[in-house]
Amino acid sequence: RDYSDSIPKPMIPLGHQPILRHVMQWYSDYGHDEFVLCLGYKANVIKDFFLNTRPQTFSDCVVTQGGQDVKLLGDTVKDWSITLLDTGIWRNIGERLWAAKDHVRNEKMFLANYSDGLTNVDLDDVIAKFEASDKIGCFLAVRAPLTYHLADIAEDGRVREFRTTETSEIWINGGYFVFRPEIFDYMRDGEELVVEPFKRLIDDNMLMAYKHEGFWRSMDTLRDWQSLEDMVEKGDMPWNRRVTAEKIRRSMVMAAS
Repeated sequence: RDYSDSIPKPMIPLGHQPILRHVMQWYSDYGHDEFVLCLGYKANVIKDFFLNTRPQTFSDCVVTQGGQDVKLLGDTVKDWSITLLDTGIWRNIGERLWAAKDHVRNEKMFLANYSDGLTNVDLDDVIAKFEASDKIGCFLAVRAPLTYHLADIAEDGRVREFRTTETSEIWINGGYFVFRPEIFDYMRDGEELVVEPFKRLIDDNMLMAYKHEGFWRSMDTLRDWQSLEDMVEKGDMPWNRRVTAEKIRRSMVMAAS
């Protein structure tokens, strides 16, 4: 399915909820319930979702009196604070983060995310290691999800080594970040976050990476979406700390009966 013309990428559904909400629930499971959403393309779609979607849509509930009375079981979103910030359509990641600076600049540190990928990394450990450092920025480093073979070639064309990406030391940006407010001192108007600002951080030895060998998946292609959708349908969701695979399977059997 191609959703690109009708909804923004973070609103592409996985199961019965958009990937954005999967990401937000993951943060909430670690106790982080204040969100600033930097909206761009089709901002109205995201606003409509959070303004008009009923809580029982994503919560276990008991329905009585023909649906007139609904009791939520373990409602996980009632304490969420969500700031919907329209940052414009033609903005890059750095510009969107800059637009949100007044909402986070008084925090000791804050978390940031591309909102199009899922992981099972231990967020508490990421934060603890960053907090123990003197760094200003930290990003999640993950293995490149590629099946290419890499060739090390000398200037004369001689092949020195041929190896797979799995055995290489190639790490990529996983789209999960932790920052101190000083990050804004390294940013300039119009710059992409991970280009010029990150170079300045590197020059000052103020950027660190948290290497994660576990589950990580970005939803960049139709194949990525199909893979994640299959995982949701099977109840195999490594990023979900609350719902076990067995519970999901039982729910699916009930729905089919």
